[in-house]
Amino acid sequence: MTNLFRLLLINPLLQLLVFLYENVAFNDLGVAIILLTVIVRLVLYPLFYKSLKQQHVLKRIQPHIQAIQTKHKEDRAEQGKALMVLYKEHGVNPLMSLGLIFVQLPILIALYQVFITPPPDLGQSFLGLLMLNERSILLVFVAALLQYWLGVMSMAGNAHDTSPAAQTARNMVMIGPVITIAVLWSMPAAVGLYWVTTTLFSILQQVHVEKKFSHGTH
Repeated sequence: MTNLFRLLLINPLLQLLVFLYENVAFNDLGVAIILLTVIVRLVLYPLFYKSLKQQHVLKRIQPHIQAIQTKHKEDRAEQGKALMVLYKEHGVNPLMSLGLIFVQLPILIALYQVFITPPPDLGQSFLGLLMLNERSILLVFVAALLQYWLGVMSMAGNAHDTSPAAQTARNMVMIGPVITIAVLWSMPAAVGLYWVTTTLFSILQQVHVEKKFSHGTH
């Protein structure tokens, strides 16, 4: 299974990283990592788009959700049934976010493997300013700040939602940056650069999708 994972994911991503480094990124590993991260996120864009679309729908139907929660506040089972009917009516799948995590998790693991141990013949600097095989405290805290910003953006419009899912999401706004710091603290800067790039991509993507839906296009 490990060999199959390396054959199907790790090796292709590593080969693409080397190609970008040698042919596009001017022999700068940091630039190659940014380009590879953007390419992967573009490939996964349809999945993230569907997830963000559902977030927008959830924000739009918040008054209906709150009405159901108020009407059935003493009966959680009935509240859950009514919410599921509402979700189905508006094409919302509460499990989509979980499915999205499972779909991208193997790719994220493969990217970590590539960035933690890049080929030794590749240079290890980013713009001559940052050594990517060493820890960067600056990148750790920039990644945590961007993670917090993304969490705040994702909760915009859901301030009055008292459902367990919304409460969990609000908790993740604070927990996400802590997890980011814990994961990246002992990692090489190459991983931190990937984390910063993918989170910034998520922020820009969310801004784009929200603007798109606010103008009534789908």
